Amino acid sequence: MDTPVLQAININKYFLDPVRFRVLTDINFSINRGSFVSITGKSGCGKSTLLYVLSTMDTDYEGELLLDNETLGKKNNAELAIVRNQKIGFVFQFHYLIQEFNVLKNVMLPAMKLGKYANEVIEEKAMQHLKTLGIYDQALKNASQLSGGQKQRVAIARALINDPLIIMGDEPTGNLDKKNSDVVFEILKDICLQNKQTILVVTHDPDFAKRADRTIRMEDGKIISEL
Repeated sequence: MDTPVLQAININKYFLDPVRFRVLTDINFSINRGSFVSITGKSGCGKSTLLYVLSTMDTDYEGELLLDNETLGKKNNAELAIVRNQKIGFVFQFHYLIQEFNVLKNVMLPAMKLGKYANEVIEEKAMQHLKTLGIYDQALKNASQLSGGQKQRVAIARALINDPLIIMGDEPTGNLDKKNSDVVFEILKDICLQNKQTILVVTHDPDFAKRADRTIRMEDGKIISEL
């Protein structure tokens, strides 16, 4: 539980629009294995920009980023893609399911891309995740046939399929009503407790944020408090 999974050391980021200005300033923190951490703040405070840096999808930054005690700054795009597929699961506000594929195929895709297991094993794992998330009976439906809450559960199952060290969420309840938001929170909390997987969620929802184990609050590209 005390092992850092993710470390950000003096992270700074700049945009050019049209002049250079800083959007992240001296970001320093670490996240331990098995913890549930939220990053919150008003719209435009830099929290989603920070998440994209932490997830390695944005490599244009200053400072040092370590995942599983491995420095990521010197890796090329192909190497970072492997790191993301093996060690990071993603859940976004917009679920990005492939609408013409069924639920089962959507969940299986990242593992099929990784190529670590045979498709039969991947299918079994995917079905188990769908069962855990309460949507086992939707496995053969096309993603387009599901409700918003169901789609987000499929996205969570997809994020879990490669047994990542950390699951990162960008406003994962942003398009959901309170009932479904609560369901998604409880699912993520259970994943954290039962699987000892680390959860990092960016959210503007103060109720969601305060229920996490730890809340990092941002303002104007800076961390202003941690609770």
